[in-house]
Amino acid sequence: MPNFVFTYRAAPGTARTPESAQAWMSYFDDLGGHVADIGQPAAETGSVGNCGPDTMLGGYSLITAASLDEALALAKGCPSVARDGGVEVGELVEVPARASR
Repeated sequence: MPNFVFTYRAAPGTARTPESAQAWMSYFDDLGGHVADIGQPAAETGSVGNCGPDTMLGGYSLITAASLDEALALAKGCPSVARDGGVEVGELVEVPARASR
């Protein structure tokens, strides 16, 4: 089954609270066996290029799903979405080995 990276985008000024922590744990509980790596939240962040002016990096997770459509459906329950943030979803692919020189 393919792996997908979920990068969580938070609205600027979004504070971590005990209630938001519980919402995240409930979200991951709901994802169940789809969680390949729960990931980590981001503390200090920066960016290069266009990363969306109205959000900041909140963290990431690795999720297994049968397709991009299923991964997007799983992302809809993310607490960031309910707090004016979002989730970027991308399928991870193997990088071919480089030939020896």
